[in-house]
Amino acid sequence: MPPSTDSRDAPLYRQLAALYEQAIAAGSLTPGMRMPSVRELCQRHQVSLTTALQVLRHLESLGCVEARERVGYFVREPGDLALPRAREPELHEPLAHDPRVFAGINERISGFLEKARRAGPLPLDLGSAMPAPSLFDSAALNRLAHGLLREQPDILVYGPSAPTTHPDFQQAMARHALTFGVCIAPGDIGATLGNSEAVNLALDAVAEPGDVIAVESPTFFGILQAIEVRGLRALEIPCSPHTGMSLEALELAARNEPRLKGVVVVPHLQMPQGSVMPDAHKERLVALCVEYGMALIEDDIYREFVESPHVLRPAKAWDRQGDAGQVIYCASLSKSFAPGLRQGWMSAGRWQARVQMIKFARTRNMQTWSQLLAARSVDSPAYERHMRRMRAQLRIQREQAARAVARYFPAGTRLSLPPGGLSLWLELPQGISSTRLYDDALHNGIRVAPGPMFSNTGRYEHFLRLSCGMPFTAQVEAGYRTLGALMAAQLAEQPAAVRRAA
Repeated sequence: MPPSTDSRDAPLYRQLAALYEQAIAAGSLTPGMRMPSVRELCQRHQVSLTTALQVLRHLESLGCVEARERVGYFVREPGDLALPRAREPELHEPLAHDPRVFAGINERISGFLEKARRAGPLPLDLGSAMPAPSLFDSAALNRLAHGLLREQPDILVYGPSAPTTHPDFQQAMARHALTFGVCIAPGDIGATLGNSEAVNLALDAVAEPGDVIAVESPTFFGILQAIEVRGLRALEIPCSPHTGMSLEALELAARNEPRLKGVVVVPHLQMPQGSVMPDAHKERLVALCVEYGMALIEDDIYREFVESPHVLRPAKAWDRQGDAGQVIYCASLSKSFAPGLRQGWMSAGRWQARVQMIKFARTRNMQTWSQLLAARSVDSPAYERHMRRMRAQLRIQREQAARAVARYFPAGTRLSLPPGGLSLWLELPQGISSTRLYDDALHNGIRVAPGPMFSNTGRYEHFLRLSCGMPFTAQVEAGYRTLGALMAAQLAEQPAAVRRAA
């Protein structure tokens, strides 16, 4: 079939891709329809296997088709319906100077959680940020576990008295870190009970009651809780939904706050906004922390969920271990490998000895079982195949959720689709209270995560986090429809003048 005249000079695979792109746009190929296979393309257009595969991959890069594991390529649903892009915050200064906003998050979070507990088991949970069980290869994990038990039958009834972290786990994590541009000596790697313990240990090592810790705003509520319970103060720094923490505001805080001892950042798929910090920002962030003597606590739990054509390097890659070691790197396999094992790890730079001392004083030895399972999994090529499958499925679920938001939520809802991850962060129209929406949704059997859970500043009352971790079923779509109706009811109660102003 001859190419169109405007693409005649393009490579052959692009000419053929343009043909199918036009067919999709014209409706000849409809969403959900299976694309011709590689061999069918070869026969139909008399091209090589390589060219046929390039056609499908190019269409995938354009967002026209999607690959489904062991099935083939399918025409995708149309791109996001028209949703305004998330707005940038005011970036000129930190958000919290008033001491009254340094406390209260634990009470607020407890209030939300208690309401959910009283509501009992809910039909639909859109409030968590965990992948669905179906996204994990439980059969492969069981085979790995059985093999380990056969090799070491006493592993569950006897464990070594030392060291705290198993050498095999340290070696495996050191090799894993090399794949994303970080060189860590195995002896500088410590196993933890998930990512939360790693961040908690870092906070204990770098600060004491009354000290200040800078955090992104908004941020994961668990970080705010950990800071408050230690008698520390959280200084919220404005965070772009596209590039992460404002380094200008952070530097201003470093100049003016003498008790600022550390910074906690989630550089990849920041929770809850989903931003990815550019490399230049990571490098500058590390330099700022070195210049002002602040610890950089890097929470990198979501890096492997980012969809990127190149390997993303954490801020730790710019840390000079010899003369600085300013970055405390915290990671976990809980969301990517096996949530039930709660296997995390960290490398604490210049605070390594203090972290090891605190860890040993608290929990003594870590269990060998989960460390060896994690080590063998990460060292296997099957791990990256598993992550590719998970990223592909999560992308489908996020896009389906975004379309539902555009379809059912009130006009004026804002959303920037993140390049990966487990959730969406929405800016709702002014006048909608996500706290009230949380209560109304519970009464309808739905749990969500309202904006006030993610800050102590009071700025996120009309923001909402929704989970995309589960398959987008008819029940999930009905939940989005219900949420849209609840928000429409809130708006309908407002005076007409207020609605026009919003």
